[in-house]
Amino acid sequence: MSTNKEYLQGEREKEWRTELRKRIASKDRTSKTRVKMPEMEPFERIKYQDREVNIGLGKNEAQMEASRCLDCINPTCIEGCPVSINIPKFIKYIELGDFLGAARTLKETSALPAVCGRVCPQEKQCEASCFYTQKLKKEPVAIGHLERFAADYERESGSMSVPEVAAPNGIKVAAIGSGPASLSFAGDMCKLGYDVTVFEALHEIGGVLKYGIPEFRLPNKIVDVELTNLESMGVKFVRNFIVGKTASFEDLKEEGFETFFVASGAGLPRFMNIPGENFNGILSSNEYLTRVNLMNAANDQFDTPVIKGKNVAVIGGGNTAMDSVRTAKRLGAERAMIIYRRSRDEMPARVEEVHHAEEEGIEFINLANPVEYFADQKGKVNRMRIQRMGLGEPDASGRRRPMVIEGSEYDIAVDLVVVAVGVSPNPLIPSEVKALKVSKWGTIEVNEDTMQSSIPEMFAGGDIVRGGATVILAMGDGRKAAASMHEYLQQKHQTNK
Repeated sequence: MSTNKEYLQGEREKEWRTELRKRIASKDRTSKTRVKMPEMEPFERIKYQDREVNIGLGKNEAQMEASRCLDCINPTCIEGCPVSINIPKFIKYIELGDFLGAARTLKETSALPAVCGRVCPQEKQCEASCFYTQKLKKEPVAIGHLERFAADYERESGSMSVPEVAAPNGIKVAAIGSGPASLSFAGDMCKLGYDVTVFEALHEIGGVLKYGIPEFRLPNKIVDVELTNLESMGVKFVRNFIVGKTASFEDLKEEGFETFFVASGAGLPRFMNIPGENFNGILSSNEYLTRVNLMNAANDQFDTPVIKGKNVAVIGGGNTAMDSVRTAKRLGAERAMIIYRRSRDEMPARVEEVHHAEEEGIEFINLANPVEYFADQKGKVNRMRIQRMGLGEPDASGRRRPMVIEGSEYDIAVDLVVVAVGVSPNPLIPSEVKALKVSKWGTIEVNEDTMQSSIPEMFAGGDIVRGGATVILAMGDGRKAAASMHEYLQQKHQTNK
């Protein structure tokens, strides 16, 4: 840690950074107002499944916002970043006007800067740790907006940089799954000289970035550029390959793979097990979003079926619920509703997502929970019964516990219900590898410091360990696993010499 602090301090004391700090007095920096992200108008954006809501900052806006950054001696913002981006350095490059330098800085520690600039909950992480938030009680520097700006500028400039990689060391490692944890892991291992192959069960690389997040938040073309960059570094991607079925771990070991990073995600849907839940027209958010995001169900040129309801209820209050209900609105829903058993204050979705949903006409029915579904003669859902809830004492998550209000039930007409109440870990690998220790929830148990599992050559991270979390936390797991696996392999090969 001290070495890292010395490195950050050395970077901060470079002449260009010192000169930049002198240009504007601190009191003038702190008197500036935080930039607002330009957005598509709500009535316009709900017509399109594949147009981003946030438009992105222009050069002048980005430089003005970057000039708010104080380039702190103790950059607490970095402590709030799970992948340890050198935040002041990339922001100062933007202030200087060296936008490509900013993008290169991001890539020093982040495999997916354009993705993170769009979907990370910065308000809970780096921006929550910003000096403005912590000490001045003002709006933080818009770190997420600036990250997106730098990554987008580089992509649109046609001058994409590829991070340096060490000379090949001939050691083969495998990553299982191609979501953010794996991609982050693969990028770091490639930089260290390893021969990295990522195995993906589906036909598209990207995991939850492709199947779980709608294009109005994260366009697939943005993800593809990040993937191309990883390929340019030397990462190999194998599609339509189910580790545990297409080939076993033993088969892969025979092919020369020495270690494995398991990041197979949490794609197993959860339902509520209430009466009528098996009627047609009731489906999981995983299936709904995968059909639209990955299989082009919203595009008339594709034959992927998807139900386009007029009265759509989405059960849940997280980001996946917001993604689902906003997708339904874009598919033509006249009444698109969020049904959530707690109040708005307890809703785990990003503030920005809730705000955008409200602007788009989404109806919020809070302190309510479904208890039964009803169907027409053909077995198609046409009505749901919901029960009003009150709030009790806080539970383990810190949110107040929902309490049933007896006799408060009432019915709502629905023709599509999307259940977004959480996911469970994909069970295939834990069921195939009997020696692997798993929790009672089916997550792989790891050493939190190293991400190493009960099988020494097997590391794991992302939702298969966490059970469902953010993109950036998964990426942090991937980086931590890469550092630990590198140490493990170095010791192993040193011993074998």
